[in-house]
Amino acid sequence: MKLNLFDYTIDQLTEIYMEKFNQKKYRATQTFKWLYQGIENIYEMSDLPLDLRKAMVEEFEIGHLEEKERRESQDGTIKFLFSMPDNTAIETVLMRYNFGDTVCLSSQVGCRMGCDFCASSKLDFNRNLTAGEIVEQVVKVTKITGRRVSNVVFMGIGEPLDNYDNVINAIKILNSEHGLNIGARHISISTCGLIPRILQLADENIPCTLCISLHASNDNIRNKIMPINKAYDINNLLLACKKYLEKTNRRITFEYAMIYGVNDSTRNACELAELLRGMLCHVNLIPINAIEGGKYRRSPNKTVMAFRDALNNRGITATVRRELGTEIDAACGQLRRKYYEGYRLYRHR
Repeated sequence: MKLNLFDYTIDQLTEIYMEKFNQKKYRATQTFKWLYQGIENIYEMSDLPLDLRKAMVEEFEIGHLEEKERRESQDGTIKFLFSMPDNTAIETVLMRYNFGDTVCLSSQVGCRMGCDFCASSKLDFNRNLTAGEIVEQVVKVTKITGRRVSNVVFMGIGEPLDNYDNVINAIKILNSEHGLNIGARHISISTCGLIPRILQLADENIPCTLCISLHASNDNIRNKIMPINKAYDINNLLLACKKYLEKTNRRITFEYAMIYGVNDSTRNACELAELLRGMLCHVNLIPINAIEGGKYRRSPNKTVMAFRDALNNRGITATVRRELGTEIDAACGQLRRKYYEGYRLYRHR
């Protein structure tokens, strides 16, 4: 299989050009500009020498994601299902806001974290995505829709910090002024709480937004719905978050999925407020999307509003996430799950 040009940062590509092809540094910059204009053929890079293009074609390809399905909701949200040559599939979602278009990216094929309320956890983990497969999701969405992506969130399938190196390289590529030029402050990384990687991210000096999938106000609840808590409990997770804040001075977003009868009481809100007191943070309340055959239901709207008000009244800024794409299986993992079920049926005919 050929190497994917999307996998390389501009520094990595510069090194390849200089060492392997005996080319000047600026050839990498030229290549980057072509890649992120949406070309699909190396021969289209008309300002590169023909001999170089011929040599590149022997070893490189420009991406390999294939659109398998697309669903669009009434609010303009579009969910894409992309397949890859190894018969795996990922989801990517384009969401439209007044401040610009946001793409929600997958970082793995499946997820190892096993969160009990998440559709992604109901299918096997296959592998990490490469940096190029992450970046190509944005490129594909941009080319298909013709819309400029201004924000990227790593909140799709997978745990981004479980695929740390590829995610960091993808961010560098997305952020490159010669590529898609998406500002680091417009990139958000969501994690269920891999403490060593949170601390490592603090040292990267990348001014992205860190989002912590907390989803519980105490360890008893979090142990039941998020297995990761048995390795990294809430107290140690918040200590890591405080160290992150000390190094970056960047506000942290705590994501909190509202699950009926599990974590949505006023007592839970008071516990959460006490946990987060004094931290530079924001709480994003998320009414969960029910999974077909799942055991959890979303909290009623009045319960969500009461929870929000309880936090705000205790000095913790809290908002409710705007719901987009609910009628097109926009919740993480739902469309991919249907794809695999269909694929299994096809194989056993």
